[in-house]
Amino acid sequence: MLRKLLGPRSDAIYLALRLTTGLLFTFHGLQKVAGLFTERQPAIGSQIWVGGVIEVVTGLAIAAGLFTRCAAFVASGTMAVAYVQFHWQGALDKQFFPAVNKGELAVVYAFLFLYIASQGGGRFSVDALRAKKSE
Repeated sequence: MLRKLLGPRSDAIYLALRLTTGLLFTFHGLQKVAGLFTERQPAIGSQIWVGGVIEVVTGLAIAAGLFTRCAAFVASGTMAVAYVQFHWQGALDKQFFPAVNKGELAVVYAFLFLYIASQGGGRFSVDALRAKKSE
């Protein structure tokens, strides 16, 4: 039943996933780069600030579906680094678990962006428009 209901809408649902995730990621980066809605802003040029720039650029590209595979792959790697370096920190005690080290969002983003990298922009994307023009 759900296959019948959702199957024909999979392109639109994927667009909603890509758009929502990309824009949320962009906002997350803007917090770091511009200090929006946060009490502390990392120093310009610091690793966290550079991560914020990556989040803004890749988030916008993913939302638009522009160079989606590349942008999502870079975003996935960025979140994997964020998890390992800032959340897990190599601990083999209770800090190993994402629910304890507050790294759940980084893990989800890493795998979600890896999935988007494997799928590309989809039917409703700038990438799809570019492909049509090159035919």
